[in-house]
Amino acid sequence: MKRVLALMIVLHGCDEQNSDTIQSQQQERILQEGTSTVGMPAIVNFRERRLLKDILELRDQKSFVTYTYLFSEQTGKLRFFCNSVGYGIPYATQFTNPQKMQHYTSGAHVTLPQADPNGLFSPSNAEGTWIMCATPKTGDAVPVYVEPRVIVSPFKLDNE
Repeated sequence: MKRVLALMIVLHGCDEQNSDTIQSQQQERILQEGTSTVGMPAIVNFRERRLLKDILELRDQKSFVTYTYLFSEQTGKLRFFCNSVGYGIPYATQFTNPQKMQHYTSGAHVTLPQADPNGLFSPSNAEGTWIMCATPKTGDAVPVYVEPRVIVSPFKLDNE
């Protein structure tokens, strides 16, 4: 631990010592102590990891049907919105990495925003959700943009 601290001091020796750097060094020292004393959890079954894997694989199935509901804050009840395909996708989700690393000949690295494939820059957060709703007449899935909070379920919910 003394070597790590000495290395941190050498690496940060050129940095100006201010309250942020001092607190950062103290926090790192405390976390190292805690990790040495407590160790890592004895996870052996990886149950939550397996559940997340199952969820991701189920969401990828073409036959996976969902039903979308809107929550009414006035009545406190759910209102059926549409038969849907998959779960809603938050409006701020991007198809590509939202940032790219720019390298300069001076050796500096700067992170810059990167446009989506459509040439637009998506917001880092947004309230809306894209829902692929089945049209009542043809059953074709079409994207519907929804602003209120939604519930998308793989089974029909009781509206009561």
